[in-house]
Amino acid sequence: MADKKQMLTKEEAFQQVKSMITRAALIHWAFAKTLIDELGEKKGKTLAKKAIKLYGKEVGKRVKERTLARSLPLTRDNFQDDLPDLGWADREKVEVDGEIRSRIHTCHLAKVWQELGVPELGRIYCFVDQAKYEAYNPELQCVHVKNVLDGDPYCELAVRPKKSKANKE
Repeated sequence: MADKKQMLTKEEAFQQVKSMITRAALIHWAFAKTLIDELGEKKGKTLAKKAIKLYGKEVGKRVKERTLARSLPLTRDNFQDDLPDLGWADREKVEVDGEIRSRIHTCHLAKVWQELGVPELGRIYCFVDQAKYEAYNPELQCVHVKNVLDGDPYCELAVRPKKSKANKE
């Protein structure tokens, strides 16, 4: 291996990140499709969702550990983003009805599932967001207000405090 460090342009780095995002989308599709083909639609989708939730819990646990290592409280604002900026650069924080939300204009995962004609299988993957916030701080909940795989023009996520049982009554 060469001792020289190779410098990549931002575009070259983006293409490499995008390649890994595509691979992640494809492996999710392959596993979900295999489960459905082997076990039937209902059981296959249930198991695919269960696997995504396990994955999300692990992501959330790792973010939690990094946050606590910095001696920060487990708030929405302290959630250390777990997505690479190069892959999700087309996102912004927006305020809607007094609530701060994340709006993602380009999801390369969703593009792959749309190209394959399986947005409903890709949509299962999106449950990773709920699971990671649940593991990070069980008092928070993540809501997909909008999702391109549901036909919306962009994805929009809100992270909110969970309503306590006392508040629900």
